Parts: sequence; C-alpha cells; structure tokens
Amino acid sequence: MARTTKRAPLVLTDMERIQLTRIHQSRTGSVREVQRAGFLLRYANGETISAIQRALNTTRPTIYKCIDKALAMGIDAALKDQYHRAKEPVITEQAKAWVIHLACSKPKELGFAAEVWTINSLATYVRKQAATMGHDSLSKAVKATVWRILNAHQLRPHKIRYYLERRDEAFEEKMREVLLVYQQVNLQNQQEEQAQPNDVITVSVDEKPGVQGLKNIAPDLPPVPGQYQQWGRDYEYKRLGTLSILAALDLHDGQVIAQVHRRHRSREFIQLLKELDARYPEHATIRIILDNHSSHISKETRAYLATRPNRFVYVHTPKHGSWLNLIEMVFSKMARSFLRHIRVDSLDELKQRILKGIEEMNAQPVLFRWKKFDTIAD
Repeated sequence: MARTTKRAPLVLTDMERIQLTRIHQSRTGSVREVQRAGFLLRYANGETISAIQRALNTTRPTIYKCIDKALAMGIDAALKDQYHRAKEPVITEQAKAWVIHLACSKPKELGFAAEVWTINSLATYVRKQAATMGHDSLSKAVKATVWRILNAHQLRPHKIRYYLERRDEAFEEKMREVLLVYQQVNLQNQQEEQAQPNDVITVSVDEKPGVQGLKNIAPDLPPVPGQYQQWGRDYEYKRLGTLSILAALDLHDGQVIAQVHRRHRSREFIQLLKELDARYPEHATIRIILDNHSSHISKETRAYLATRPNRFVYVHTPKHGSWLNLIEMVFSKMARSFLRHIRVDSLDELKQRILKGIEEMNAQPVLFRWKKFDTIAD
C-alpha cells in the first residue's frame, strides 16, 4: 500500500496552472524547469510521490526538494535554482601559469621522447610534478582540468600548424620583378594584331620531380549499376620508381613544352633549353621565369648558355616563392587530371601517358594570367 505524504497539497491558480503547463510542454526551455513543472502539475493533481517518481524517472529527494520550495516560496522559486555563493577556485593562478608554461615547452626539453604534448600526457606530467613544484591544487588534475586551463588561453599544444619562413632578404624586390614581367606579358597579349612578331618570348619553367609509377597487383574492378558505385582497387601495389617532368609554359599561347626523364640534373635541363631554342625564332630573346634550383645555375648549364649569347634571359623567383611561378598551375592541373589515381605497368608507360596528357592539354591550351598586381610599387 502506497504511503500517504504528510505534506500539504499544492493549490494552483488558473494562471499558475497555465504557466506550468506551457513550461512542461516546451521543447526549447531548460530541462530542469521542464522537469520541475511536471513535478508540480502532477502533485497538484493529487498524484503520489511514488507515482511521480515512476512517471518522470527521477529520484524522490529531487521531487521533495521541488515541492517543498513551491509550498514555502511559490512556484517561481521552485522552478529556479537557488542562488548560492560561487565556490572559491581551488586551482591558483600560479598553478595555471605553470601549466601554460609546460604547454608552451616541448616534452623533449624535459627528457621525454615525444616532440609535442598530448593532453593526456601533459595531464599525467602535471599530476606527478605538481607537489614538487609547489602546486598541490593540481595533484589530482585530470585530462579535462588541463584542457580547460589550455582552452581558456586558446592553446592547442597537441597540434602543429606549418608556416614558411621567409629566408630571402630580397623577396619583395624579386617578387616585384616577376610581377612586372607578368604585367608586360598581359599587355603584350592584349594587342590584337602586332605588326612584327614578339622580340621577347616569356616562358615559365620548373620541374615536377617524384612522379610515382605504381603498378596494380590485382586488376581494378569496374562500377556495376545497382551494386558498386565506384571503381574497386586492391590496397596493395608495386612501386616501379619515379619520373621527373621538366616543363615550360608559353605565357603567350598557353602551350606546354615538356620532357619526362628519370632524373632532373643539369643535362636534362639543358635538353629542355635546347628544345626551347629550336622552337622559337632566332631573332627572339627567350625570357625564362624560374627558381634557383642547382641545375638552372650549374657550371654545365652556364657553359651551354655561353654558347647561345643573348638568347636566354633569366628572371628568378625569390627563395620559397614557387607560388609566383605560373608553371605551378600547370603542374596542379596535371595532378588533378591525368596523374590522379594513375596506375601503370612500367615507367615507360607512365612516361608515354604523361606526354599524352600534355598533348591533350595543348589541344585546348589555357592562357594563364596573373591578375593581381597590388604589390607592384607605383
């Protein structure tokens, strides 16, 4: 037999009942307020504490506390949490500063093998060293505690964000020189008809080394309507080696002049120069935008350039400024088109497919342009 409560009944006015019903049926209100409104409505309707407990799946002390507050101070007080003075923080500011200092240091500096902290490893070290460092408040710090301290200062010591240090003191000057060349080429290309052919032909040159030749161990499985949406490929493969693409982009017509070699030494670069020399009229100066790769400025390359005086003019991109070279857009297009997911049976097949891909690009050439010249001084 259910016990009868000795508490007084809760008498609600019509307005209070409407208010509690609205709160109890709310989908966006506080979970605690929705639950407490349910307690009060059921108790006011004469339900026992045990019935309320079963219906709302909660504890008896929680129901008692809510009903007692409503009987003593009204339903508004019962719905809200009672104000209490905030507890003084246990972890001192000095202890937090120590955790921040550790997070901004590398574990290897403290004798560990790891390069960077994980939150868990940092928390473990904090617990072990807290008493020794005079921060007893951190002697039981768990992973969540350490995370909150780091998060308050927007620190993520377990992650690395890469950056590129500027090591060329003349970066701005070299960049301005390259952009001026692009501006000249754009103006040159905008002329609809020229009375005479160009006296200066500008090409963008670079290498794309390390193009991997990968061979399938098992055959690819084609898509099957209604069963398999994409190609199936075995995870295992065989490495056949790598090839290098040496390419020049004609900035006037978008044509790509390319060669594929096993290596990219001076002799391979000279072969590309010789192809450029044979491609363009004898009277023209070939202006080449390129980086400072050793093969571009080697003794062997300079010896060849000496045999063709006034034929080639170098315009160097700054160190770590490969993004200024428009040929990189061609390499990006290759990587996103015919080199993507490529598998071959031999390096010779890889070479032929690369040359075929370049031939397809040249069938529909794209005239790459540099459009932003804000960095050029007036």
